[in-house]
Amino acid sequence: MHIKKGFVLREVCGEQVIMGEGVGALDFGKLLCLNETASWLWTRASELGEFTVEALADALCSEYDVAADDALNDVKGIVSQWQNVNVVE
Repeated sequence: MHIKKGFVLREVCGEQVIMGEGVGALDFGKLLCLNETASWLWTRASELGEFTVEALADALCSEYDVAADDALNDVKGIVSQWQNVNVVE
């Protein structure tokens, strides 16, 4: 899985948001506000290029004091939201 071309994380009015830029995001027309964890995960996913839910969960466990099962469930939920708004493929 990877972040679709044209979607970036930006700070807008103190909030971390995913927004579309360029031709790849012409029909997006919205901002997706992220909490601190989702923002951190988006940054990791961007750095990885191709990523899996499991790889992001492992990275989350390495960075924060979180149980592996909790991390996996949280990452699944966040990535599912990203898939629902069509910013990853």
